[in-house]
Amino acid sequence: MPRTLVDIDVPRLTGKLALVTGASDGLGLVLAERLAGAGAEVLMPVRNRAKGMTAADRIRASVPGAVVHVREVDLASLASVRRLATELVAEGRPIDILVNNAGVMTPPERRETVDGFELQLATNHLGHFALAGRLLPLLRTARVTTQSSVAARSGGVHWDDPQWERGYDTDKAYASSKIAVSLFGLQLDRLSREHGWGLTSNVAHPGISATNLLASHPELGRESDTRAVRIIRRVATSRLPFGQTAREGALPALYAATSPDAEGGRFYGPKGFQHLAGAPAEQKPYKPIADERAAERLWTLSEQLTGVTFA
Repeated sequence: MPRTLVDIDVPRLTGKLALVTGASDGLGLVLAERLAGAGAEVLMPVRNRAKGMTAADRIRASVPGAVVHVREVDLASLASVRRLATELVAEGRPIDILVNNAGVMTPPERRETVDGFELQLATNHLGHFALAGRLLPLLRTARVTTQSSVAARSGGVHWDDPQWERGYDTDKAYASSKIAVSLFGLQLDRLSREHGWGLTSNVAHPGISATNLLASHPELGRESDTRAVRIIRRVATSRLPFGQTAREGALPALYAATSPDAEGGRFYGPKGFQHLAGAPAEQKPYKPIADERAAERLWTLSEQLTGVTFA
């Protein structure tokens, strides 16, 4: 017998502008749909425009009157991030909610971006760092929520070799990239308070969720679903106390981005068994992402690699 699905109420967001990266699939699509359903106007910057248009049509079909806009960005390209940010800043409309959600996970071999960065670090962290930095003029009253992962529970940033040019380990590189973006999300809140930027920033994670992140991605050299995603999909509809659907996995980030009770500088995730499933709640940050000295070091490294500074 299927278990009862978890859900939360979302406050009315009429008049708000939300930007969700990676909104063409998985958790990002759920987040965009839920934000649109609460009345927000949603920007969906995606790498694949055709896939983004299909996702936008799906949202419009499920949410009558939804206002969603597909924009193009490849977070693995600093030039692409710069183009999108330049367009949005020129348009001048403040962004009320920014969800740094897009990501890639465990390609079977090391891949390098056009900028010479390891793919997972570039997409999961550096692209979001650069985007938020360039959008800062539009984020003065925003809530920024960054999507972490249970993979960030252990390990750390690969300081000696950030691009994993030696001894590449795809799983460790993924964990390192999610620790990096989580450190960024929490440090962004500290610096906003220190410098009076006005935004608040928090971090969330989806627990174990059945999304397409581990599915087959021929463009990454993965021709079939991983064993992990097949197991997760089965667990997601079972009565086991761990694993959940993408709709449930999106709830911590949705709560962190919209709830009046969610605060900056906090970490949110499922409150169930081992924080792998269940209703969203605040939890103690994983040790690797609570390290403020590491966050400061990462910020400096990220500025050096991207050429973006937060003025």
